Amino acid sequence: MQAAPNHFDVIILGAGASGLMCALTAAQRGRRVLVIEKANKVGKKILMSGGGRCNFTNHFVEADNFISGNPHFCKAALTRYTQWDFISLVERYGIPYEERKHSQLFCLDSAKDILNMLLDECAQAGAEIRTHCSIDKISTLPEQPHSDKHQDDNQRQRYQVTLRQGQTPLSLECHSLIVATGALSIPSLGGSGLGYDIADHFGIALTERQAGLVPFMFSDAMKPLCERLAGLALEVDVSCNRRQFTENLLFTHRGISGPAILQISNYWNPGDEITIDLLPNLDGHKWLRTAKHQQSKSLLRTVLAQKLSKGLVNELQTLWWQNSAEQPLATYSDKQLSVIADKLHCWRLKPSATEGYRTAEVTRGGVDTAAISSKTMEVKSQPGLYFIGEVLDVTGHLGGFNFQWAWSSGYSAGLVC
Repeated sequence: MQAAPNHFDVIILGAGASGLMCALTAAQRGRRVLVIEKANKVGKKILMSGGGRCNFTNHFVEADNFISGNPHFCKAALTRYTQWDFISLVERYGIPYEERKHSQLFCLDSAKDILNMLLDECAQAGAEIRTHCSIDKISTLPEQPHSDKHQDDNQRQRYQVTLRQGQTPLSLECHSLIVATGALSIPSLGGSGLGYDIADHFGIALTERQAGLVPFMFSDAMKPLCERLAGLALEVDVSCNRRQFTENLLFTHRGISGPAILQISNYWNPGDEITIDLLPNLDGHKWLRTAKHQQSKSLLRTVLAQKLSKGLVNELQTLWWQNSAEQPLATYSDKQLSVIADKLHCWRLKPSATEGYRTAEVTRGGVDTAAISSKTMEVKSQPGLYFIGEVLDVTGHLGGFNFQWAWSSGYSAGLVC
């Protein structure tokens, strides 16, 4: 019997990475799938990621690359659909890609290649996608008596979605409803709290949310210092709350950014200090004592400028050794040099805030994973309702891990919805 035009096996809210992966996986099983997207285009975050080249996964993916209230939750999905599975799909489409630092994989040409691949897979499998759709209401449908319980379980319409496509009101029904709405990060690309509202409507707990993979700002004397150094990048070790990353730091007009800072922002909470080692992989104490004997007539800033930029050294001089700035190294005691080396290896800064969701690449926290099956992404207490991707309390490190979570969680739901 042909399904009613407004009846679907699966309705997916959100045509981002996880939603499209779920759609193509479910449609390939023969499910009648509709993807609803509020924006005018699909996959906006895919297109802007990686500077338009899409860091689509990483060669090395482990549970330790993710933050969650339950650190084990992501394991089942990441095992069910691995980075190698997605790489295989990319290679099947002949999409050229490259490996960069820290095993990150990027498109050589354009992120459009990844989006077009997903859309082509959806089209081949028969998944329908509609844009310009705004959700008005989601409700459960009452269970109807049915003589064939097995058929009832697999075909009964369980959810009603009331929406507007442009100015046209629609009422759609489905057996499985997938929430792939993303989160609060980068609202200009469609980020919103809709998924959290849906979770709240069904009584599903939420964990505290916060901007993640986001630059820091300062309100103290660091702010003008950062403004003066804006555009300068250097490799550092940065640590906070027992986590450490070695990557580039970038000074900006508002504070500090760059991969190292974005990574550590996932572990920072308001009021925390971060610690920056400006001389990673170097024993600064030994180096300065050696320089004292070999370059005894040189100024400290001249020696430091061999490893750090002149502009940064001048700022550090004002902070840490202004009174002895014009003295040759020979006049410094070993203790004085040791104190300066300590500061270079352990520059303690207290950000006043992050730049917030406007520039955050992800949202930390979200739908509490305690309510979700780690194997299927289905809500344990609400049959047929699934949450996938960033809306969940699973946040990846920088480096392709958030996309891999989208592929893995979308696939896991698509296999069963």
